[in-house]
Amino acid sequence: MKSLKATGHQLADAAFQLTVLSQEAAATAHLPRFHQKLAAAGLLPLRPVAPAVLQLNVGKMCNQVCKHCHVDAGPDRKEIMTRETMQLCLDALAQTDIPTVDLTGGAPEMNPNFRWLVAEISKLGRKILVRCNLTIIVANKKYHDLPEFFRQHGVEVISSLPFYSADKTDRQRGDGVFADSIRALRMLNAVGYGQPGSGLVLNLVYNPAGAFMPGPQAGLERQFKQALLKDFGIVFNSLYAITNLPVSRFLDYLLASGNYAGYMEKLVTAFNPAAAAAVMCRDTLSVSWDGGLYDCDFNQMLDLPVASPSSQHIRDFDAAALARRAIVVNEHCYGCTAGAGSSCGGTVA
Repeated sequence: MKSLKATGHQLADAAFQLTVLSQEAAATAHLPRFHQKLAAAGLLPLRPVAPAVLQLNVGKMCNQVCKHCHVDAGPDRKEIMTRETMQLCLDALAQTDIPTVDLTGGAPEMNPNFRWLVAEISKLGRKILVRCNLTIIVANKKYHDLPEFFRQHGVEVISSLPFYSADKTDRQRGDGVFADSIRALRMLNAVGYGQPGSGLVLNLVYNPAGAFMPGPQAGLERQFKQALLKDFGIVFNSLYAITNLPVSRFLDYLLASGNYAGYMEKLVTAFNPAAAAAVMCRDTLSVSWDGGLYDCDFNQMLDLPVASPSSQHIRDFDAAALARRAIVVNEHCYGCTAGAGSSCGGTVA
């Protein structure tokens, strides 16, 4: 399976995705626009609060090509953050008291400067999150020491695992992914991750495999913990249930399967003002592989930069200007505000 970009798919173009999401099609024309929902909830314009997370997308290269991926990542994607751009991120971070840096991709570990970046962030005394797809740990010998590297730097590991069985996981992420994920989880457990009292945090992420919203996060966590411990002896800390947003490959799936209109109606109907008030874009700043600044990783993939003309690249980082901006919203934002809400850290309401 290749990325949408590699196949020349029209959905590889962010502008085309936004056209699809504009709701001009008759099937979704009756649905209220997202900004109307925010206005009715008294949340328009949506404003940021004190930033708590600097999220760096260090590249779209990945060893997997997952069907739901909003990044359209894969082995054929060559966009990679350079060390120079990483240094700009570090310089900006040093100007702030942002406590957490969230490293994502693609598979962030495939960036040749990944380990250098982790070490430099550690020197600044910030908490580091790495969104590891698990299979990268076992994909090649040069990655086999990642669990120990993570342990040495006190990295919090966040890993996607669509389900606790092979069929559903492999259907979403590719043949053999579940077996490799279990092997990687055991390697992480072996160095202390997820073990009580170790202080080494291992969190898993659940994404639905179809055109539906996730069930209650607490219940899913119990199921995952019981099944993974019973069947594989694996332990972890928390499970994050994340709603798939209609972006990139998941948008392609919705359109190809005839589920787009129905899925959008589900999200709109489930709009929750409490979740909207707690969305992650309010306290997160997202940096793209080339240094662009965005309100979130989803806006990044749709080429919707921050509404701060003087500070749209990390080289021009201006905390005061960014604090005054209004957050850019569009129809995909319904995914983060439906039901209990969704964020890179799971539910929000």
